[in-house]
Amino acid sequence: MKKQKLGDQIIDVLDDIYDPEIPVSIYELGLIYDVKISDKNDVKVIMTLTSPSCPVAESLPEEIRVAVKNIKTVKSVEVVVTFEPPWEKSMMSEEAKLELGLL
Repeated sequence: MKKQKLGDQIIDVLDDIYDPEIPVSIYELGLIYDVKISDKNDVKVIMTLTSPSCPVAESLPEEIRVAVKNIKTVKSVEVVVTFEPPWEKSMMSEEAKLELGLL
């Protein structure tokens, strides 16, 4: 069996985390702006929330940090929340739009 690349493993983990208000993964919603992996497997996840007043503003970044840190080869995880650019529905994947009846 071929070993999965770390970037793909991180995306798989992020795709299993769901926004509590919208029944779609945070990855498909477009809340993950970037994932950076250093040569030493330190990971930095740059993300946003659907709104600055999101009720999971405190808990969701921590849930992401713990989930990514649980990947064996990851050394450390930093989650940065940004609102630039602000999230909008156009950032959602086609799959997410279809699932929410927006297509």
